[in-house]
Amino acid sequence: MLELETLARYDQPVPRYTSYPTTPHFTETVDAETHAQWLAEIPGDESLSLYVHIPFCDTMCWFCGCHTRIVNRYEPVTAYLNHMTAEVERVANTLGKRHRASHVHWGGGTPTSLAPTDILRLSDAMRTHFDFDGESEFAVEIDPRGIGDDTIYALGKAGVTRASLGIQDFSTKVQQAVNRIQPFNETKRVIDGLRGVGITEINVDLMYGLPHQGVEEVLATIERVLELEPARLALFGYAHVPWMKTHQKMINEAALPGTEERWKQAEAAMTFLEDHGFITIGLDHFALENDPMSVALKTGALHRNFQGYTTDHAETLIGLGASSISSLPQGYTQNLPQINLYRRAIDDGHLPTARGVELSDNDRLRRAVIERLMCDLEIDLVQICAEHGETADTLAEARPKLEELAADGLIELDGDHITVTPDGRLLVRCVCAVFDVYLEMAEGKHSKAV
Repeated sequence: MLELETLARYDQPVPRYTSYPTTPHFTETVDAETHAQWLAEIPGDESLSLYVHIPFCDTMCWFCGCHTRIVNRYEPVTAYLNHMTAEVERVANTLGKRHRASHVHWGGGTPTSLAPTDILRLSDAMRTHFDFDGESEFAVEIDPRGIGDDTIYALGKAGVTRASLGIQDFSTKVQQAVNRIQPFNETKRVIDGLRGVGITEINVDLMYGLPHQGVEEVLATIERVLELEPARLALFGYAHVPWMKTHQKMINEAALPGTEERWKQAEAAMTFLEDHGFITIGLDHFALENDPMSVALKTGALHRNFQGYTTDHAETLIGLGASSISSLPQGYTQNLPQINLYRRAIDDGHLPTARGVELSDNDRLRRAVIERLMCDLEIDLVQICAEHGETADTLAEARPKLEELAADGLIELDGDHITVTPDGRLLVRCVCAVFDVYLEMAEGKHSKAV
């Protein structure tokens, strides 16, 4: 473990680097017309990924950092779904050619807040306009609380292949502190039901750094989770940003673990999972050795997008729904986050694009550097610069900071070859930040590194 002084020095706000440039640098210069042009330029033989955002929940988890809203009636969900199916058709028409969907991900919010009939309606709408085959992955984020057998059956009938279940922590005290009561037996019932309808690829999302959590609570939760036999786990550090997510003010800050304790929780969890047959993936993911994500890591084919680490290698990810983000060869676009404005744009016959950013050649180079560091934890700057038609001198401004990172034990620096050390893994975002020329312009927009 790093010295506490060093750890505290690097525990500063930095992006999660699910994109580069990151979202604070999106502008309204990239609008619906730009987005339409970019979509129309995508070759017809190119496979696409699709992300669908369902921004509704029954209750608010106080740790949540997602774009969502609480609904007590189903009518707003129905209206939203009507507009989303219209957006699917509009995007398909704008593409102008029929495309294969290699990966589909439904996130939120809570996708399983949809009625079973609407799960099937949305799935049918996507299959009407995009091609699915036996190699297509169809993943859905699931809140297991209160899910009935009819919803589980609908997910199976819709063709879902992977389910990602939010758990966070099984400690009753921790659950009460974050307003998410979720018994183990209820979670197990849902997972057993999913497997019963053919959804056998199970992911589990956990958190460290929550109120009242210690190493003991984190490990106790992981031990119970392993009884559920997931293929993948994600262990995210709780990002306390109440100035951005006001519901987080409900969390008692005095009960939050400090930097040193958070570090101990993350390291203990990593060691425990590795001792139980899991491969550590990048910053915060874990997968069994034969899982496609572990294979992708070994072969250098691991990627990172707005859903985190992924085996998806499609150059185009199309975001559907309010606030969702698209990643295209030309740049990034984001839909309007306000549901009323999102619906109005669709009613007016437009793509619901709010903003975005067009990539420069320098952006593409730095994005590649950051992605490989996040995924592989090492990189040869000479090689990757050459792949982008540049020399390592293009990134020369990073050298003093890299030498400082090396002196502090976060990386090993051999000429232009960077290797993140075991102590530096949890701070890999800080290593990536060395190459981020936009970072100083986004002060106050990101969570702390640990």
